[in-house]
Amino acid sequence: MTNRSASTKFRAVARWRGSLSRCLVLCSLELGICWSAHAATFTTFDVPGVRGSLVQSISPAGEITGSYVDESFVVHGFLRARDGTLTTFAAPGANFTKAVSINPAGAITGSYVDGSFLSHGFLRGPDGTFATVDVPGANFTTAVSINPAGAITGSYVDASFVLHGFLRRPDGTFATVDVPGANFTTAVSINLAGAITGSYVDASFVLHGFLRKPDGTFTTFDVPGAVHTYPVSINPAGAITGYYPDASYAFHGFLRARDGTFTTFDVPGAVHTYPASINPAGAITGSYMDGSFVVHGFLRAPDGTLTTFDVPGAIHTYPASINPAGVITGSYVDASVVLHGFLRSP
Repeated sequence: MTNRSASTKFRAVARWRGSLSRCLVLCSLELGICWSAHAATFTTFDVPGVRGSLVQSISPAGEITGSYVDESFVVHGFLRARDGTLTTFAAPGANFTKAVSINPAGAITGSYVDGSFLSHGFLRGPDGTFATVDVPGANFTTAVSINPAGAITGSYVDASFVLHGFLRRPDGTFATVDVPGANFTTAVSINLAGAITGSYVDASFVLHGFLRKPDGTFTTFDVPGAVHTYPVSINPAGAITGYYPDASYAFHGFLRARDGTFTTFDVPGAVHTYPASINPAGAITGSYMDGSFVVHGFLRAPDGTLTTFDVPGAIHTYPASINPAGVITGSYVDASVVLHGFLRSP
């Protein structure tokens, strides 16, 4: 199989994943579980004058980053300070800026598209200065996660249209992250120690999970009974969360402990469960879809207790990130099908 045909098939898999996540209709279902959102408080927010806000990440201090669409349908990044102050930004020369991850110092990483429709990564320092993050020789670079030391991980496409992961060290040097024998590798999250998780595609186009240790060695893994395995987040202890489809393509959540043992979970009554983020204590947040295709948020405590929640007035709720204090941020859809940001405080 040629690299080009393999790349086409991988992009088809990626489009399928995105389509499944977007296949949400506006309905409701009463679930036979205990709702305890009344114990938390919600704050909603938008960048003034926007058409929609996509929230991505929260720092330990409560700073939030994400992207928004302006009145001209151009995408920019934003930083929301703990006091609610909003700062908007765009990477220099960008037609499109997507902010994805923020670290404790307030450094932000993400990607932007230039005038030639090429994708580059970026690093926005706490002082607002920008550095481009491009893997040498890459056609496209996408940065998705930054750790407290300033190390960045993400993926890039080479001249043969093959997808690889990368590590950008704090000193600006790069290392390629490729699972041995993989057709494609996608890196999605990096922790304090520099351990990276993500997924890779084998010769049969099956997706598996991987852990790249700080010394560069790899451990590959599959959730028992999974058709594919999609890790999404790794915490400082090395615990990994993500989701997987079973043989019926129902999606379930998983937690992979540091010793490699798995715990799978579903929100009671859920058709699909999608974890999004795990904090240092092992608390997990994410979303789930009920039988009427309505999307709600959930919090899974370190002891496994599940709490479900919705932003008041929301049609759909999409948690994206949880910090060490258990504060959750994400986006929600209102009755006009517009995305807004939210903050859920314990």
